[in-house]
Amino acid sequence: MTTTPIRPTDPWAELDNVPTGFKAGVSARIARQLFRAAVRRLPVTVREGSAGARTWGTGGPEMRIQRPTEFYTRLGRDGLIGFGEAYLTGAWDAEDLGGFLTVLAADLPTLIPAPLQKLRGAFVRRPPRAHKNTQDNTRENISHHYDLSNDLFRLFLDRTLSYSSALYDTSLIDRGDHLEAAPPEGHDSESLTEAQVRKIERLLDRTGVVEGTRVLEIGTGWGELAVRAARRGASVHSVTLSSEQLELASQRVAEEGLSDRVSIELSDYRDVRGSYDAVVSVEMIEAVGHEFWSTYFRTIDRLLAPGGKAGIQAITMPHDRMLATRNTWTWINKYIFPGGFLPSVTAIDEITRRDTTLRISERLSFGQHYAETLERWDEAFLAAHEEVRDLGFDRTFERMWHFYLEYSRAGFASGYIDVQQITFERADS
Repeated sequence: MTTTPIRPTDPWAELDNVPTGFKAGVSARIARQLFRAAVRRLPVTVREGSAGARTWGTGGPEMRIQRPTEFYTRLGRDGLIGFGEAYLTGAWDAEDLGGFLTVLAADLPTLIPAPLQKLRGAFVRRPPRAHKNTQDNTRENISHHYDLSNDLFRLFLDRTLSYSSALYDTSLIDRGDHLEAAPPEGHDSESLTEAQVRKIERLLDRTGVVEGTRVLEIGTGWGELAVRAARRGASVHSVTLSSEQLELASQRVAEEGLSDRVSIELSDYRDVRGSYDAVVSVEMIEAVGHEFWSTYFRTIDRLLAPGGKAGIQAITMPHDRMLATRNTWTWINKYIFPGGFLPSVTAIDEITRRDTTLRISERLSFGQHYAETLERWDEAFLAAHEEVRDLGFDRTFERMWHFYLEYSRAGFASGYIDVQQITFERADS
């Protein structure tokens, strides 16, 4: 189904307004000093001005600041949000955007001097109240991203339409408290589809999904997991808040002849009733909001039958960074995922121990696999330039989406964020 493209119109309007005045000038000068001091010691090359007359960095992926006044003014007013917005407007560019952002992400906690970080709370903007994932707000937050256009997502996802990290065929390293997948070997190792199927099948294996299993899926996506669980003989109830995903996922289930085993409902996870032998949820906790993590896990605990297992795939961040940023409004929140926030493994463990009978029984970490997945998505997106335009998306949207994919890839490639498959069993099992 082709839909009318949705753009975040309010944030978009702000791109036309470069701050002016005394306050903007002062903050721009401060931003200029801080930015230059930061990049001077990093393995990057930053060229400033139309001819690149001024250069900073120790050599590496190149950034070109084409409109310095706009760049530093946006950076001074809005920090990392302004940094991303300056890319959207073309105030700066980078041929190897992912490589440049990876260097920054690897050093992100120390880019700003420690004394100034203590003032962070007075500078960063807090998330708008409308982004809090209450039951009144969540549907609109989800729609902002997932109801853009099914045809758009088809352009860069593989044929499974999996919009989450793939798991490539690599060895597993025992880290004591968890397993870690060795980095993938690159594009020639195997297809994205094969790696996506491995991810799904592993989660179904770990949660014991076989013939007769009653499965609840929180967050339908475009239906691949539900289809694969049903092929095993399971009965699947899947819930989503995306009307576009509901339509296409239902169509795919019907085409597979599995409508008698799979029911998909437009429903908030908090409203689900019943008892299930397995509860699975792939990269949905990121959209819950930290205020509702306890509700999310208590809901899983309530719905999981005695002896059942739950399995989630979650993007995670270090606990100290999570605590430092949980009340921060980010570029990703403003333009991509309103109300989204990444948990830490520590937070997940503490909440489930405190509020539920669920206990982590196994963890697999594979963040480098997400970096590979995102790189493939971005390559496919850029290659589909003409088709993206034919769907009605403009140049600014293309730059936004490219920045989003490469910004995310940098987080995983640098190790700043991770992705995990986490299996839970009951403490009394």
